[in-house]
Amino acid sequence: MLIRYKFILIRYKMVQATQIRKEIRHYPNLYTVLMVEDTLREAEELLNLAELKKRLPRKVMHQTLIQILDYLQISGKIIIGTKGILWVFAERKELNKLIKKGTEI
Repeated sequence: MLIRYKFILIRYKMVQATQIRKEIRHYPNLYTVLMVEDTLREAEELLNLAELKKRLPRKVMHQTLIQILDYLQISGKIIIGTKGILWVFAERKELNKLIKKGTEI
């Protein structure tokens, strides 16, 4: 019964998300996406939406910010949880440093 409920809830959210996408009239520009990425990367901690809005150098419309966060989550750069948003993407330079420090098995 619980699994069935989760499927219905996920299905509802998917339908709701597609309805919102149909209503979008404005898409974020590249500068705004990069600004949000830089803010999340430099935060190095879990941020809620209100804290993220405060830390951004310029104001961003709520709908635009949600679109950017959806894009970043789909591309695997952030994780959005119940407690906030966390930057998880590791650039290749950082991975090379971690590989050098690691032990080969």
